[in-house]
Amino acid sequence: MSFTAGPLAALTWLGRRGTQALAVSTLIGVALPPLAALLKPLFASTLFVLLALAFLRVEPGDMRRHVVKPGLVLAATGWTMLAVPALCAAGLAFFRGAEPVPGLSVALIFQTAAPPIMSSPALIALTGLDASLSLVTLIACTALTPLTATLFASLVIGPALGISAVALGIKLLLMLAGAAVVATLIRRATGAAWIERQSERIDGLNVIALFVFVVALMDGVAANAIAHPILVIGLLALAFALALGLATLTALMFAPAGWWTALTLGFAAGSRNMGLMLAAAAGAVPDIVWLYFGLAQVPIYLMPQLLRLLVQRLPPRANAR
Repeated sequence: MSFTAGPLAALTWLGRRGTQALAVSTLIGVALPPLAALLKPLFASTLFVLLALAFLRVEPGDMRRHVVKPGLVLAATGWTMLAVPALCAAGLAFFRGAEPVPGLSVALIFQTAAPPIMSSPALIALTGLDASLSLVTLIACTALTPLTATLFASLVIGPALGISAVALGIKLLLMLAGAAVVATLIRRATGAAWIERQSERIDGLNVIALFVFVVALMDGVAANAIAHPILVIGLLALAFALALGLATLTALMFAPAGWWTALTLGFAAGSRNMGLMLAAAAGAVPDIVWLYFGLAQVPIYLMPQLLRLLVQRLPPRANAR
């Protein structure tokens, strides 16, 4: 047996069990606070790795298919980045002054105004759904974020947080462009056939990067659960209701396009990257926002396992990857 056989076999094994591993990752992050604190500095670099792997995993031809006929992507982007945060802003305005926890409105508008999580194409690839559609939708939503997210945050919160649309836009552009360049160079150096043969091992690398990402986000959750158990349970229930509710509503709306498409877009709408909003606000947010952000990762990283179970019950399609 060669020296590399063991690690490569381990990556293949992880790639085949990615959704289960992610569900366990959230529990590990809560159960081992020192590990979460240790991995927290790797958060930003892990985001870049996940996006580069997503570009690498998706065939350029599949992406072009969605770009040439952009109607579906435009509709999904409009719903995700305009309609959903507008509904949230209207609801918060209706209940203004009656929020049960001070600062909760900031967390909710941050969540609904944020683009899909950077790891959504990687997670969708693990479920067997349309990773190319997920990636193109992610790029379109992220491109709008500096405008739409700042608009809705300003309407609900006001200018007090000092969110910089220019700084956020530059950061997102550099991250997306850099990841695309890295993936393109790897693809040109190795060839498309090699990438296809390594698909399960690439999924295994996704699982490792996602493990670091998820565990890092759990830093501080265990301490708050011990000190404020009722608050944590309530916030966790709200996170589940919002993530699963948005995913279900979006899937039902796009069901006429087919369930493979509808479930892919549903996951994008229900899994939002609050981290980008927190970074843009430079940390000038209430502590409750940080706690809610950590708890909101639990439904996000349990959803792929649920989606995988649903995918197993869907009729096969010719172009599924």
